[in-house]
Amino acid sequence: MDNPVVVRCAEVAQEAGIATLRFNFRGVGASTGTHDEGRGERNDAESALAALARRLRSDRPVALLGYSFGARVAAGLAASGGRLPGLGLVAPPLAMGAIDDIPRGPELLMAAGDRDPYCPAADLEALAARHGARARIVPGAEHFFFGKLYPLGEIVSAWLGRWAVDAAARG
Repeated sequence: MDNPVVVRCAEVAQEAGIATLRFNFRGVGASTGTHDEGRGERNDAESALAALARRLRSDRPVALLGYSFGARVAAGLAASGGRLPGLGLVAPPLAMGAIDDIPRGPELLMAAGDRDPYCPAADLEALAARHGARARIVPGAEHFFFGKLYPLGEIVSAWLGRWAVDAAARG
């Protein structure tokens, strides 16, 4: 939750007036538990999403944005859950396995750097095309977006503007 990519995405959402929740998966940072290959982490994300939803008014939209392994978990959770207005996948680790469980319907964000060995740009572009989305590729960025957090923030801000900013203004 303290990764600079995650922090930057949350900052952009907060600047737009959107509530955010960052959390560590089990076994990361000071959290308890051990890595569970995505199964238990999905439970972690479900619990976090439910906790956030309880704190918001019922008319406020709730969406998911995940980075790296978190993007894989977010896609799986979105595919099994209810209708979400937005699903953001930042640098999903496609080199480590396909992500096929992306739901139809939410406003998709798919972003990565053009130098990311874990999320090759060509793989992300193919995934986006299969889902009628556009891959957003940050020139010169690698997996951790060192020196490229500002352009990533602009991409996240534009994605939020397509589905969330109007809802936040109404709230």
